[in-house]
Amino acid sequence: VQLQASGGGLVQPGSSLRLSCAVSGFTLEDYNIGWFRQAPGKGREGVSCISSSDGSIYYADFVKGRFTISRDNAKNTVYLQMNSLKPEDTAVYYCAASGTPLVVPIGHELTLFMNALDAWGQGTQVTVSS
Repeated sequence: VQLQASGGGLVQPGSSLRLSCAVSGFTLEDYNIGWFRQAPGKGREGVSCISSSDGSIYYADFVKGRFTISRDNAKNTVYLQMNSLKPEDTAVYYCAASGTPLVVPIGHELTLFMNALDAWGQGTQVTVSS
């Protein structure tokens, strides 16, 4: 199982980036797939995920309206379009997969995803700075 994230970089506040995650060793639609990030000195933060069961999408409050997750099953690739980037978005971004069904009270799906990760890859650095 491999997840390879790419697309990070150094950008100015307000800019956009598109992260990609190439997946191999498993079928994308069979797993919940998503992104988390980790800033220096901080813990992991779930950013977004897509449910394998019905394609429902979940976002952390701090990225709602700015980030968009998508997947291309034919290419076995997951994307994270990040718009209106802020300095506080600076972190290493990782794509990850979980096989645990997201059957939890509404609003807790991303938390379960983060607590039940089966695999994640090397991250890609995103730095937002003027």
